[in-house]
Amino acid sequence: MLKGLIFDLDGVLTDSAKFHLAAWNNLAQELGINLTSAQLDSLRGISRMDSLNLILHYGNQEDKYTSEQKDKFAEQKNEKFLQQVQTMTPQDILPGISDLLRDAQDAGLKMCIASASKNAPKILNKLGIADQFDDIVDPATLHRGKPDPEIYVKAQELLGLATDEVISFEDAAAGVEAIKAAGQFAVGIGNRQLLKQADYIVTTTKELKLDEIMAVFAKGPEESR
Repeated sequence: MLKGLIFDLDGVLTDSAKFHLAAWNNLAQELGINLTSAQLDSLRGISRMDSLNLILHYGNQEDKYTSEQKDKFAEQKNEKFLQQVQTMTPQDILPGISDLLRDAQDAGLKMCIASASKNAPKILNKLGIADQFDDIVDPATLHRGKPDPEIYVKAQELLGLATDEVISFEDAAAGVEAIKAAGQFAVGIGNRQLLKQADYIVTTTKELKLDEIMAVFAKGPEESR
């Protein structure tokens, strides 16, 4: 029986992902690294330091900088990202999400945020929806990033629910992989081929309907595919 929903943040509840990617692309260019669209897209859903290390890998610069220099680069990126966050308002909630959250509350479902972003609380407050969530996974408590399932296991534990009592939402392939590795039902938002591991897929958040998702969830992961 469904009792809770777990959400990634960037690209699921709001398009703050575009701010992240723009800030990373700016940093990469400063380091003399020109990222392709595919390489930039691969940064979705993973932690700050994992993103930086991947960028350095793309530029063959993995061993060029010290840990202290990497920390400084990550902080520079975050400062640029936060400048954009300050401009966010409830108007930046993605289409269909407000209705989904309201329907979930009406159904008595618990809700948790499972985002690698350390800025999740700030973003939720800017969007005006922080009070709709029962908990937020603190990335600082995690040891491994997506596609490792740790963050989704942690979110489930925070809600006090079992694996078969939650549905998790993601827009990144690494995130969907993490959800499935945690043994949870995955809703993918975006490219169907990239998110083919998900149990239920929509192209945009506007297509998310809680009753339809719950109907598929009730059939079980194997039947829903």
